[in-house]
Amino acid sequence: MEPPPSSRPEEPQSWDELYKINLMPSELFLKFRKELQGLRVGVNLELYNEPTNDYHAKLVLKPLSPERKWKFIYEPLHQEVRVLSKKIPINRFLNLQVGVGHNFQMNAMGWKWKLTSCLGGDGVSRIRNKTTLGLTPGVDLRFGWRADFVLPEVTGALGTEEPLFNMSSGHLEASLDRVEAILTQSEYL
Repeated sequence: MEPPPSSRPEEPQSWDELYKINLMPSELFLKFRKELQGLRVGVNLELYNEPTNDYHAKLVLKPLSPERKWKFIYEPLHQEVRVLSKKIPINRFLNLQVGVGHNFQMNAMGWKWKLTSCLGGDGVSRIRNKTTLGLTPGVDLRFGWRADFVLPEVTGALGTEEPLFNMSSGHLEASLDRVEAILTQSEYL
């Protein structure tokens, strides 16, 4: 007679189930930038794979100065214009961004806010980051990546009903979410 499912010991997960790395990006961006008289004018072509299979074209205008406070975005396909603040650091890990926009199709105005962090997740630790690789002057690749993880845990007991040694392997799900090719022409090149 086989024990009921609830009393059967759980089979350990395989390493393939515990540690997953996805190198197929879901977002591909091609950005053309021109720097003129203290401003950066950009044209962004953005392709989104899973789950939306969507694309966006954007015209972006923002000051070059390190103290810049805003950026202007026009999306001709969605007939939308927005002015966004730069990301305002609230503390070491939290940023706030606010914006106002107008949609010409719907003849509607509205504002948005976004509170973001490079940490956090649903009960697990999460790191999100962007890494830029300069290939030549004016040509950069930027990679947006994410890692969700639970660190391994080792426990043990002596003289109790708990096992002498127990190890939880933790898990890792890492992915390359975005790849951007950035072509910049400045006044000095």
